Amino acid sequence: MHMRNQRGVAFPSPVVILSIVAIAMAGVTYVATRGEAPTEREVTAVSQPSGNETPEAQRTVEPPEVKKKKPQVQRGEVYVEVYNNSGITGLAGQVAGTAAQVGWQVVGSDNWYGTIPSSTVYYPPRLQQAATILARDLGIDRTEAATGPMKRDRLTVILTADAA
Repeated sequence: MHMRNQRGVAFPSPVVILSIVAIAMAGVTYVATRGEAPTEREVTAVSQPSGNETPEAQRTVEPPEVKKKKPQVQRGEVYVEVYNNSGITGLAGQVAGTAAQVGWQVVGSDNWYGTIPSSTVYYPPRLQQAATILARDLGIDRTEAATGPMKRDRLTVILTADAA
């Protein structure tokens, strides 16, 4: 019996080669562009001169000033959790029902263990305006930035005996 000795180089498929090239190019692009601040350009429209105007008579057209409005809070798009820290049975469920009736998206209610000075709506930074509105809807005077184990994608209401 005759044994064949086959030696050679196996070339990878074109798909593998293209994938490696694409990854290498992405890496080079990332390294080349990191740390650069985005460029901002001010664009102004200039009116075209008519035949009888001198260059001094040309005017730059300024866009009208646009006042940025704060985005309006859509109650149904904000998650709310309600916790009872009062010792009053059913208080969180009752207040959660009230919040849901006025349009908030209540995603849970439970008991809170810890010391809270008074009923409070806790918020992550992006939901501060929503926290103020929720507090007003529920008759709560205190809002604070979320801390500790509170989730950062929703408002957290913690009720004390003053909410009863």
